[in-house]
Amino acid sequence: MKILCLSDQEDLGLWDYYTPEKLKGIDLILSCGDLDPAYLEFLTTMSNLPLLYVRGNHDTKYDQKPPLGCIDIDDQVYNFKGLRILGLGGSMRYGNRADMYSEAEMAKRIRRLKGTFSFTNGFDILLSHAPAENYGDQEDLPHHGFACFNALLNAYQPKYMLYGHVHQNYGDFQRVRNHPCGAQVINCCGKYVLDVPDTAYPERGNTGSFFYDWAIRHQK
Repeated sequence: MKILCLSDQEDLGLWDYYTPEKLKGIDLILSCGDLDPAYLEFLTTMSNLPLLYVRGNHDTKYDQKPPLGCIDIDDQVYNFKGLRILGLGGSMRYGNRADMYSEAEMAKRIRRLKGTFSFTNGFDILLSHAPAENYGDQEDLPHHGFACFNALLNAYQPKYMLYGHVHQNYGDFQRVRNHPCGAQVINCCGKYVLDVPDTAYPERGNTGSFFYDWAIRHQK
């Protein structure tokens, strides 16, 4: 499965200078947040591909103008052809605004999903806006990563964590890092194409969770 991953900065080659062949072979589009809703609408409309997103810390505009045709997967595990994608948007709290969370608040969001994780038998991709602590984050509070993301990765051992928030021009940019749990941690700022092998996730309806697999097999 080939996934176009986006975050933070609109790519003019996919917008002002879009041509259909630029998305040839892509199966799914994922957004890690802080993107113009019109950009996301354009991509899903022109490509006729599903687009899943989480919110960044500058996405309060989505309250009035959400990206039409796109699917918000914050605080849920979304199944796409067997690939289980967990959405946890937002950044570290550095002001009194929506889509910002303290370490304790983000950890609480994760605890609330434990029943979901049991039902889905885990997840394959963590789609977030903020990084995990010490894996692509920075020292300043606005761009500091969440320690609870590391605990989440260690507990469920997904194959990938996709995030944004830390732009390429902030210095010390590294696109791909390896987490001790075995996950690839990928900064999707701008755009990144992720090629997920079939062996990286269970066949559709074969996660090992009886009720979840039954529900997935009977989805239309």
